[in-house]
Amino acid sequence: MLKLLKKLTKKDYFFIFISFILIFAQVYLELKMPDYMSEITVLVQSEGSKMSEILKNGGYMLLCAFGSLVSAIIVGYFIANVAASFSLITRRRLFKKVQNLATHEVKQFSTSSLITRATNDITQVEMFLAMGLQLLIKAPITAIWAVTKILDKSWQWSAITGVAVLILLSVIAVLTAVVMPRFKIVQKLIDKLNGVTRENLTGIRVVRAFNAEEFQENKFEDVNNKLTNQQLFNQKTFAIMSPIMYLVMYFLTLAIYLVGCNLITNAVLSEKITLFGNMVVFSSYAMQVIMSFLMLAMIFMILPRAQISAKRIREVLEEEISIKEGNVDKIDTKNKGTVEFKNVSFKYPDAEEYLLRDISFKASRGQTIAFIGSTGSGKSSLINLVPRFYDATDGEVLVDGINVKDYKEEALHNKIGYIPQKAVIFNGTVSQNVGYGDSGKKITSKKIKEAIKVAQAEEFVLKMDKQYEADLASSGTNISGGQKQRISIARAIAKDPEIYIFDDSFSALDYKTDATLRKSLKEYTKNATSLIVAQRIGTIMNADQIIVLDEGRIVGKGTHKELLKTCKVYKQIALSQLSKEELAK
Repeated sequence: MLKLLKKLTKKDYFFIFISFILIFAQVYLELKMPDYMSEITVLVQSEGSKMSEILKNGGYMLLCAFGSLVSAIIVGYFIANVAASFSLITRRRLFKKVQNLATHEVKQFSTSSLITRATNDITQVEMFLAMGLQLLIKAPITAIWAVTKILDKSWQWSAITGVAVLILLSVIAVLTAVVMPRFKIVQKLIDKLNGVTRENLTGIRVVRAFNAEEFQENKFEDVNNKLTNQQLFNQKTFAIMSPIMYLVMYFLTLAIYLVGCNLITNAVLSEKITLFGNMVVFSSYAMQVIMSFLMLAMIFMILPRAQISAKRIREVLEEEISIKEGNVDKIDTKNKGTVEFKNVSFKYPDAEEYLLRDISFKASRGQTIAFIGSTGSGKSSLINLVPRFYDATDGEVLVDGINVKDYKEEALHNKIGYIPQKAVIFNGTVSQNVGYGDSGKKITSKKIKEAIKVAQAEEFVLKMDKQYEADLASSGTNISGGQKQRISIARAIAKDPEIYIFDDSFSALDYKTDATLRKSLKEYTKNATSLIVAQRIGTIMNADQIIVLDEGRIVGKGTHKELLKTCKVYKQIALSQLSKEELAK
């Protein structure tokens, strides 16, 4: 947790420093009140005491109480600012780190776990700072200062207080040892609960279509009950602490007065009043000692979970990013728009088998290179190496003649217009989705409309309320799959990149729209390089070069007509989709 706190601002550290001074003053004022109480006790018991002296000491007590209250309010304000600042800084760092993680690193944590860490875990640490930081400062100061004030009063009273403190510490240690490991289980169960909820919401149509509501409810109930039972155990265990604390506190008060009565009875007359005053003062100070340990008990109730949460946050922040950024920003090269693979092999991290083996090809500016093959042949994995969603295990991937590993990520991504296999739609308007991101170029409203027209999205966009400013729901739940793909394609077109990557981006389109869109794209992107992954032969028939993949290797390379003659795998795929007559055209 201390590593996380190192990122606080100078202003936050100043607030903590001022809070420390104010808490010190607060403790001083609280521990000063028993002294005035002792004076009042002695004055009340002594003959000839003046009322003005009693009122004066009472007035001092009130001033101490008021000063302590003001200090507590100011400290509360400062600590709340520190806690809120910590939450702001840590969430920003966590979000930025997640954005820079490679795809396999994100999968390592899981989406639901990252959501929990960015929300619930940070909230747990924030709560500890807001509630526990001032107690963590106040409790030790109060305990040590109160003990120094009572040590010289009576060894009997001191011994009783020592036994009470020992009992309290033993209880705190045992309960913490029992509950601490279980907080890690709680956070993992919250991850799992978020995962089940997210899975149910994203797949709600399938759930309903297969009448699987009861199955999903049982799945949710199973995780929910485990989390509830674990939380109940933790809370019940910690609930033992409060009655034990108060039991020790009341028995300590009783023991102090029993011993005090015995001491006063056996004392000479001249010492009785002094002993009585000391007993009242000692009782007050002993309560301060116990209360300080009660405060520590409260800290130990929230500290274990906060520590687990802090550890989970640090796991993400300290995760080593495998894809290191290069230093190439802007280049002036004759190879603009080229993509070249040189003996590239690739396997996923921690995988034993290579998914791609010895891939070599070159796409020049203005060319369209298509990739086809059976499911699992490595088509999507291959093109994902270009924008560095993964890095090649062996060989080189070159863009504009420069190894992609040497680029700054921003510079590399500015060259690429990426259309993923699953179209991603963000919550916002049509214009915001098409003009999304920062490509280093200004995307005007004219450019957005042009991109929508080229992507054949104009026909349905103009029919929507507000047209280009029509609202799209997150994940595009208010439009069809084909419409989502066309918006996604328009987003890449509006960017006006050097290189287009289409990862099976036409699969949801009907054949007529597919043909019209490809014709429009070919004209519009004639000066750009296009890499297309497709399952349909009709989508890639007119590509300048078609690369056929089978089990991670290139088994065919050439035009449509060439491959029909030379590549058995390609011919099989073609015949499974089109008749011989259609292929002969």
